[in-house]
Amino acid sequence: MIGILGGGAWGTALAQVAARDGREVRLWAREPEVVASINEDHENRLFLPGIALSPSIRVSDDLGWVAEADPLLVVTPSQHMRSVLDQLDTRARHLILCAKGIEAGSMRLMHEVAHEACPAATLSVLSGPTFAHEVAKGLPTAITLACTDADAGGKVAALIARPSFRPYLATDVVGAEIGGAVKNVLAIACGVVEGRGLGQNARAALISRGFAEMTRFGLARGARAETLAGLSGLGDLVLTCSSTSSRNFSLGVGLGQGRAAADLLADRRTVAEGAFTAPVLREAAAAAEVDMPITQAVCALLAGEATADQVVEALLARPIRAER
Repeated sequence: MIGILGGGAWGTALAQVAARDGREVRLWAREPEVVASINEDHENRLFLPGIALSPSIRVSDDLGWVAEADPLLVVTPSQHMRSVLDQLDTRARHLILCAKGIEAGSMRLMHEVAHEACPAATLSVLSGPTFAHEVAKGLPTAITLACTDADAGGKVAALIARPSFRPYLATDVVGAEIGGAVKNVLAIACGVVEGRGLGQNARAALISRGFAEMTRFGLARGARAETLAGLSGLGDLVLTCSSTSSRNFSLGVGLGQGRAAADLLADRRTVAEGAFTAPVLREAAAAAEVDMPITQAVCALLAGEATADQVVEALLARPIRAER
């Protein structure tokens, strides 16, 4: 039995993957309409409409009932992960962290938050280039599953692997998490390029220079370069910077078109994690003395401190220097 904490699009898609062989999957959701829709009609009409879900997925708003399962995939928004994990009992279990972000205030990565909340748990991180609706449909997907305990990671990989859902094992938990968090901020910037009609050349340059920012920050926090160049770093960056299926990219498009961040975020039932990660990432980068000009530009846009044209002009006016 597998448990999923979070009934949004991604949590539901992962439940569908886990249930493909008929295994019992327990899904925790806050929204009464999600609980009713999946239990009665086998569809998450609110967050993942049009996908027929396995009847072996059962949903409840009772966290304790879902938390009887082991392992637990934690798919809550990053800024709410601690509050959810604090409600779990203290038993030893395997937590697979699927949220992508950095906690505001503490500047901790999700595995650090989870270790503080559940010190007896074994922790893995699942990250990579994934759109929920494609995963739920069974389209080919590859992800990184990072765990410092290689044996435990291998057991989880065998549990969730499917012909169309392929985990690649890693032990670099820090790298997997940083790739997933930073790419959300960079996807907003690429959306701005699209919204301003700046062209494909500009987007390619931004992805490349954004990856340089991700690498600098990741190495400063102890990540490995090969992890950042893999599925959970570069792979996820390319996906989310190239499609309006990305919530962060779509947010950037709106910003590039001149809409206010507050209005764009108020309209969303789902979370654009990059909007919350950006100011935390800027603070963490400053603490690590890492230069991240694209991240700073996104923060200025989100805070209403500059227009899209102004941040683009500022980035283009930076001094000429060697590429690194």
